[in-house]
Amino acid sequence: MDYRIIPVTPFQQNCTLLRCADTGATAIVDPGGEPERITAALTAMNAEPLMILLTHGHLDHVGAAPMLAEQLGLPILGPHQDDAFWLDALPQQAQMFGFPPQPAFRPERWLTDGEVVTLGERRLEVLHCPGHTPGHVVLFDAEARLAQVGDVLFAGGIGRTDFPRGSHGDLLRSIRERLFPLGDDVRFIPGHGPMSTFGEERRHNPFVRAGA
Repeated sequence: MDYRIIPVTPFQQNCTLLRCADTGATAIVDPGGEPERITAALTAMNAEPLMILLTHGHLDHVGAAPMLAEQLGLPILGPHQDDAFWLDALPQQAQMFGFPPQPAFRPERWLTDGEVVTLGERRLEVLHCPGHTPGHVVLFDAEARLAQVGDVLFAGGIGRTDFPRGSHGDLLRSIRERLFPLGDDVRFIPGHGPMSTFGEERRHNPFVRAGA
């Protein structure tokens, strides 16, 4: 699996292009804004965009999704249906954070725990990992040992849980019971900041390391 990380919006949210090296089939993950930069990166990668994947419903992760979907003729998949209220509240989110007006939208299809999204020759397993938001999902390529974790886990940190319907307990369970068992060698792309591995965070992350 090839990938390119494009930090977008004033929140420097990691939009990721996941590309099957064998076929060029590409997913745009969490396009929070700056669609022109995202389309330029697609061209530079010689990528064939097939879908938009959303890990959760916060504005900085979904803001450019409707525009790109219309412009490129792509379906939007995800997040889990429990984040529908966040997508419905996008106009209020945009006003609150000083973003351009943003309409509410719904994806073509919600993602469910355990399903597999096929991207060319690659398979992305969907893991429902609530806590930061109730409908947050993680995308895991077992063969590439690569996970797209959104705002569940960061290098040295974890996602906020003080938003509506966030849960600190659910977030810790998602990390410890859904992510860490995938293996210490798994590299992950977070929603913000640098990449890390589950092993590094399991050993050293002060929020979720053993004994914390």
